[in-house]
Amino acid sequence: MFAVMSETADRFRRVGAGFTETIAAVGDEAWSNPSPCDGWTARDVVGHLVDWIPGPGVLLGVYDIDAGPIAPVDDDPIGAWTAVRDAVQAGLDDPETAQRVEDCGPLGPQSFESAVNAICIGDVLIHTWDLARAAGLPVELDADEVARQLTGVTMIPPEIDAAMRASGHFGPRIGVPDDADPTTRLLAFYGRAEVSPS
Repeated sequence: MFAVMSETADRFRRVGAGFTETIAAVGDEAWSNPSPCDGWTARDVVGHLVDWIPGPGVLLGVYDIDAGPIAPVDDDPIGAWTAVRDAVQAGLDDPETAQRVEDCGPLGPQSFESAVNAICIGDVLIHTWDLARAAGLPVELDADEVARQLTGVTMIPPEIDAAMRASGHFGPRIGVPDDADPTTRLLAFYGRAEVSPS
């Protein structure tokens, strides 16, 4: 169990660092740019993660993990994200917290590390790309995590895939060639087209 927990903690650390680096690279003038997420600006991408991860009944709230004071995203996007990132990382790095099981609603009973694996790491990964594209920045997503996420999404049953898209959380899947690289294929699953930044 400890080896699995350590793997999840290390994966979140890498993916979280990638999002942090992307936030730090966003120019002041780019925060109001539209993102690949319909109706969201670059700032809204950060706000989405900062809002849902510590929210009651979702992730940190379910496991009673306190992120402490969180700066408003409008004033300090990197500070707001860092507070949330560090709270998740602290929970994963503590074996007792990481292995604690709570009722995660639709996911059912889950350990904290399992919940982070199921709903958090992939979200942070894909929104790293969204933020970079909104800001016109180049981005190279963590290759190991892209491969892991791609394996996971290709195993989703068609009926679950349809329900996920009907919920509005994912756009229509984009067709790509069979020999497309893993990042392009993962983005296509989420309804995003890989294009060069403007």
